[in-house]
Amino acid sequence: MKVTVVGVGAVGATCADNIVRKELAHEVVLVDVKEGVAEGKALDLTQTTSLLGFDTKVTGTTGDYSKTAGTQVAVITSGIPRKPGMSREDLIGTNAKIVKEVASNILKYSPDAILVVISNPMDTMTYLALKSLKLPKNRVIGMGGALDSSRFKTYLSLASGASQGDIQALVIGGHGDTTMIPLTRLATWQGVPFSKVLGADDLNKVAADTMVGGATLTKLLGTSAWYAPGAAGAAVVESIVRDEKKVFPCCVYLEGEYGQSDICIGVPVVLGKNGVEKIIQLDLNDDEKAKFQASADAVRNMNNVLNDMNIL
Repeated sequence: MKVTVVGVGAVGATCADNIVRKELAHEVVLVDVKEGVAEGKALDLTQTTSLLGFDTKVTGTTGDYSKTAGTQVAVITSGIPRKPGMSREDLIGTNAKIVKEVASNILKYSPDAILVVISNPMDTMTYLALKSLKLPKNRVIGMGGALDSSRFKTYLSLASGASQGDIQALVIGGHGDTTMIPLTRLATWQGVPFSKVLGADDLNKVAADTMVGGATLTKLLGTSAWYAPGAAGAAVVESIVRDEKKVFPCCVYLEGEYGQSDICIGVPVVLGKNGVEKIIQLDLNDDEKAKFQASADAVRNMNNVLNDMNIL
């Protein structure tokens, strides 16, 4: 098994670190455009081999995609990160061109690779990769919902004292501060609905904190977060390469599910060796359906920018 991570800034390097620690592949290839960075981080990771007890080979390259040949799963984190005051939408012009070029180069040498997209704005970047390269929908996956759901569980844990490992909670919709939908009604603590654990005001605050989870960290750090995004990307990779059939909310292409078509947006899916193996249809109530429609409308507005800029 060979996994490639393109873009080895903080998120990409953290994702790669998680992948090698878990020995998810026999080889991990790091790719970056900045001279020496991928090579340096590959060597740095390799020097942890005896300390951490893994046998994964880690190599790095400055833009030589021939070294990625035979990749089964490629993680794309390339692009500029968010700065304070920037929305994910502000990134679209720069990152769209980068993601399209990266995905094309990966597929040139690994035509059957499954793509895991982390670059922002993630819903639009996932749609761009799928549409521009005409890939099967099971092979293009946006990571965002996995990260948002992890943040949702964190805030539920902080509010209730519950262990995060005992919490089941999903975030669907777009991967944006105003488009994601934390499903508080369906969140449970070992089967007990959180509506019986927390009051309505507390649940509303948890949802609000989740939605600005990324922006909160960007304000504190001065750039995008990396530990949780990197771990979320590695968790998605793990379910694929180990054929775990785990359920994650991920940005995937819909063809009628949830009343939507021709859009990539976050819904719960089963991830296995073929990528997206099943889309799970939740029984949403009227309020949740309305929020999902509004989220889809917002994502489509971002997607339209691709056409306006002649990128798609």
